[in-house]
Amino acid sequence: MSATDKSIDNELDVLVVGAGFSGLYHLYQLRKLGYSVKLFESGSGMGGVWHWNCYPGARVDSETPLYELSIEEVWKDWRWTERFPERNELVSYFRYVGEKLDLEKDVSFNTRVTAAHFDANADRWTVTADGGNVVRPRFLVLAVGFAAKRYVPDWPGLDKFQGVWHHTANWPQEGVDVKGKRVGVIGTGSTGVQVITDVGPQVEHLTVFQRSPAIALPMNNTKVDDEKHRKMRELSPIIYRRRLQTTSGHNIQAYPQDTFSATPEERHLLWEELWSRGGLNFAVGNYRDFMVNQEANDAVYAFWRDKTRKRLNDPVMQEKLVPTVAPYPFGTKRAVMEGRYYEVFNQSNVDLVDVNETPIQEITTKGIRTGDGVEHELDILVVASGFDSVTGGIIQIDIRGLDGSSIKDKWANGVYTHLGMATANFPNMFFLYGPQAPTALSNGPASIEMQSDWVINCIQHMKKNKLTRIEATPEAEEKWRNLNINVAAGTLLGKAKSWYNGSNIPGKVVEPLNFAGGLPYYYSLIKEEEEKGYEGFRLSTNGIKSLTALQKA
Repeated sequence: MSATDKSIDNELDVLVVGAGFSGLYHLYQLRKLGYSVKLFESGSGMGGVWHWNCYPGARVDSETPLYELSIEEVWKDWRWTERFPERNELVSYFRYVGEKLDLEKDVSFNTRVTAAHFDANADRWTVTADGGNVVRPRFLVLAVGFAAKRYVPDWPGLDKFQGVWHHTANWPQEGVDVKGKRVGVIGTGSTGVQVITDVGPQVEHLTVFQRSPAIALPMNNTKVDDEKHRKMRELSPIIYRRRLQTTSGHNIQAYPQDTFSATPEERHLLWEELWSRGGLNFAVGNYRDFMVNQEANDAVYAFWRDKTRKRLNDPVMQEKLVPTVAPYPFGTKRAVMEGRYYEVFNQSNVDLVDVNETPIQEITTKGIRTGDGVEHELDILVVASGFDSVTGGIIQIDIRGLDGSSIKDKWANGVYTHLGMATANFPNMFFLYGPQAPTALSNGPASIEMQSDWVINCIQHMKKNKLTRIEATPEAEEKWRNLNINVAAGTLLGKAKSWYNGSNIPGKVVEPLNFAGGLPYYYSLIKEEEEKGYEGFRLSTNGIKSLTALQKA
């Protein structure tokens, strides 16, 4: 339904924000338990980030059936056509989820939440949306994901450009015709690589503006035929259980040996095998020490470099796209999957601009002027500059806690959460697939279902014990923050300038934004919290501490 189709009860048990995997899973499970729950979604359809990701070449980099919900009513009759589905198929899947589970009746589309203020007298949130809706849920669940706030650098003159320009996260649903046009793409992360691969063969001229080269891996996408589908569905329940047991939530685990304990021949043969499998296998299934040992990491990079350089004809392009020396440790930025990305740069109508050598000075009426004085004339400008990731989608909402202060101010000097799902001074609020959880270092549905089940169990505990407020303690979130920092410090992750640590946003604190300990370790920690009666939280009923909390005191 739209924001104005139907009135919404003012007082709810739970309001969920966001209609991606986590929001829809939460809505379905809570509704089954009898809670009054509604979902607000800023877009016009289901799918979360996939509603917005309609740029050319958009495709998921997690393979099926890992990238889907484990709800049997959904998966048993759903069929994927590819190992790595493209965006339109993903949107069809989300539409199918909504229809199969009859979710749409409890979803308000085109409803962007702008503010949420906690009422300490009632132990409820007052949530305001731009469609005019005001609701007062007991619990607020933010299922906005890690890529909800797009980032556009402050380039002078962008408003004066007379051609067509779009950020990839705000691409027109009807698409943009690039055929025969002069196109510029800023950014070579996952999105930029997909756009470049897709539009390269269609355009009159392509100019790519690169800050740091992508370390892109062959996707090796394939069609899902009848036999693959039958086998997939036969094994789906086992796969769903297995994905919770692996570090990243994929059906891949690190090779249980250190890099240099193997002979050079062993290493080469393992790398060849992982490479041939495609997808994330080479990144996730590699030797167990390559993310903690720089020398091992260099060896992995060298194999990737030698494999990839062969695909480029021009020595200059080889060095800029696949440098002799790694520009950052392998695996410290999000793994980029590709089909024929490097072959695009063999085309005579493609130029690569290294913005480290010739920075973007300004956007002109005709295109982009770089530091060498060259004006690159364009008809279409694609801005693939990414997001204020992990925290941005939360802090862009005016969320105010017990003392009236905002979560944006609280996190201005660093993120503090407990378990990556709650934060002190903001009672009865949970966030999923957000800061200090496995999030971007994991397969989305695996991480999301793990967190969602924990939150739902917590709400059930509150209801059973007639509790109205739960709030993380400052001591618990300080301990959780230190754990996140210490776990990440034992890896090479901090050696890259990446949205993984917030260093892509000017002025943002550089810190680990994802829990790097893996899903099994994370699950053991949140399960322990549950089994110990939520000892890192204060629980109360209308301001009166619970018996458990009094006993702890």
